[in-house]
Amino acid sequence: MEGPFKYTRDGSGKVSQVIRMGTRNSQLARIQTDSVAAKLKELYPDIHLEIVAMTTVGDKILDKALSKIGEKSLFTKELETALEKNEVDLVVHSLKDLPTTLPPGFTIGAVLKRENPHDAVVLHPSHAGKTLDSLPENSVIGTSSLRRAAQLKKRFPHLLFKDIRGNLNTRLKKLDEKEDFAAIILAAAGLKRMGWEKRISMILEPEDCMYAVGQGALAVEVRGRDVDILEMVSALHDPETVLRCIAERAFLRRLEGGCSVPVAVHTQVKDSQLYLTGAVYSLDGSDSLKETMQTSVSAGAQNLEKEDAYVQRAGVTASKIPADAQDRAERLGVDLANLLLSKGAKEILTVARQLNDAR
Repeated sequence: MEGPFKYTRDGSGKVSQVIRMGTRNSQLARIQTDSVAAKLKELYPDIHLEIVAMTTVGDKILDKALSKIGEKSLFTKELETALEKNEVDLVVHSLKDLPTTLPPGFTIGAVLKRENPHDAVVLHPSHAGKTLDSLPENSVIGTSSLRRAAQLKKRFPHLLFKDIRGNLNTRLKKLDEKEDFAAIILAAAGLKRMGWEKRISMILEPEDCMYAVGQGALAVEVRGRDVDILEMVSALHDPETVLRCIAERAFLRRLEGGCSVPVAVHTQVKDSQLYLTGAVYSLDGSDSLKETMQTSVSAGAQNLEKEDAYVQRAGVTASKIPADAQDRAERLGVDLANLLLSKGAKEILTVARQLNDAR
């Protein structure tokens, strides 16, 4: 059997390692993967990168709401299969697409610096200059996210919310070329990466709409014991983003929330304190629980991992970031989830799940 690496020889006979990067086939996924490739190339000029693009279940099923397909790894399964079969060496994802529990043998080896994690409103050209507040009564807003719809229904009761599926290009086309939607809600990060910032009519602040766990961050998934690759991609970690996303993922994992329930977060690091706000909602947003907790993430004396550098926290391996700070971030997520559970979060989420299944 050949080893995990392929090698290539250039014209001068110099041998360099070939790293195969798996990605979804959408334009945004390709842009994101190219940006990670560029960073790796900068750090390791001698490696040769090959990009392997594939279509996932989530890309194929476009006539159903994401929350109805009931598959947690909608946009990741095919990519992980390729990783398992040694057909690729690493996979680039939007972190918010990755389930909080990864399949055995896989880990998130890098979480890159987070782009703006907030949601953005893109208005139909005929409503230019308006805001969600000033849109006419019963205007239809397109979003495939239960999290967005639940928060916005509560905040803007005069609007109607309908599912819209497809990649960014498709959704913008549906908005512009028909009269079905007055606006659609998309992640600001995706629009920015596509170079479509001009389309953003307004950014939703946390008081209007908190974001999804991991939103705005890119993740590199690798085989857990592929030490060379793990070591190589770990240079891409952004420490603040790692701590925020570990807390967010630990929160969601403890709540057992997935695509099919409305869970939202907001995090920030300020003066060595990590603040996590988390919330759960009923489908129509009428019932909700929201709390904020904080913890210190300043580096203690025992700086780096001692026993095993490959400890995972909420699916993330980050051996070069102080272990105690990571532990506290993970505990913060679990503690906040436990607080919400003690106040009745499980009941809200169970009803939301049942109603969604029945729709």
